[in-house]
Amino acid sequence: MTIPATYAAIITAAGRGTRAGAGLPKQWRSLAGQTVLGRSIAAFAGFPRIVVTLAPEDMAHGVAELSGPVTLVAGGATRSGSVRAALESLEGAGVTHVLIHDGARPLVSPRVIDGVVAALAAGAPAAAPALPVTDALWRAADGRVTATASREGLFRAQTPQGFALDAILAAHRAHPEGAADDVELAIRAGLPVTVTPGDEDNLKLTWPEDFARAERILGDAMDIRLGNGFDVHAFTAGDHVWLCGVKIPHDKALLGHSDADVGMHALTDAIYGALAQGDIGRHFPPSDPQWKGAESHIFLRHAAMLARQMGYEISNADVTLICERPKVGPHAGAMALRLSEIISVEPDRVSVKATTSERLGFTGREEGIAAIATVTLVKG
Repeated sequence: MTIPATYAAIITAAGRGTRAGAGLPKQWRSLAGQTVLGRSIAAFAGFPRIVVTLAPEDMAHGVAELSGPVTLVAGGATRSGSVRAALESLEGAGVTHVLIHDGARPLVSPRVIDGVVAALAAGAPAAAPALPVTDALWRAADGRVTATASREGLFRAQTPQGFALDAILAAHRAHPEGAADDVELAIRAGLPVTVTPGDEDNLKLTWPEDFARAERILGDAMDIRLGNGFDVHAFTAGDHVWLCGVKIPHDKALLGHSDADVGMHALTDAIYGALAQGDIGRHFPPSDPQWKGAESHIFLRHAAMLARQMGYEISNADVTLICERPKVGPHAGAMALRLSEIISVEPDRVSVKATTSERLGFTGREEGIAAIATVTLVKG
């Protein structure tokens, strides 16, 4: 679902996570080729604002490792202190609702996130995913069962937990002593909390065996898709061209309904193709005047967001521009960086290169520019 512009996500990752082993905080450990925290952040890629809390000693590492539109906030001595710092960073920024997620739950699905967002959008002041307890419950002491307990009405709490920003910030300020999670603070503040569907795969990584289970889940669920895109634009009068988000001086311009960024259009169509979701024209009809002269990053962001909403991550993207002029080589690095920012992947996962058609065809006659793009999407 489309995330409202006034919603933000907070991802807590200021703990040390030593019980998970491996000698480093669990949020920085690799899980199927990507850090735990990186996976958690990627799950919220459709949110306009993402705030990540880190331990003060991890801030420099976070700046170096995390990319995309992420705001880093130094955490406090407790989880509640870290969340409060993140909430206060959003105060006065036009945010109405916030989802608070444990960075150690990297397998959260779009379905779980959408359930919380839908409950908030329907008017709930607070909502959180949970699973009903199905196992028998015992009380024990000294290694012996002393009593049984009813599981009726009991749920296992998960995250993200969603709230109206003003309400949960007020609850944190009223109860600085903290709590096990934000739902507990909401209940103390008298907020009704709606239970939304949880997911067995949305486990919290705490012990070494949790990592093994997460690896198995990712291995079982992996779905790899490839997409190809092709686009052509003719030259017209002008003094510059837009290629892969970079403005390049030239003695001609490219003709198109939007800004005619042929490279970005090819990559956008490659993503739509991998998702079996048509092409740019299906989502942004050229017959609609609102898209005349539009900047092509709008289309590419939509395609990348749609991929994540459908549960896919962009593993890599490769764009080839076909033209005699302008020379692409001096600008290729800036183009790859710009594309990586738009689709929220690491720069080393994006390639932009150019070739000529050896003076053959319309590109050889310098009548226009063509582009081919390939993208790999991975679910899991």
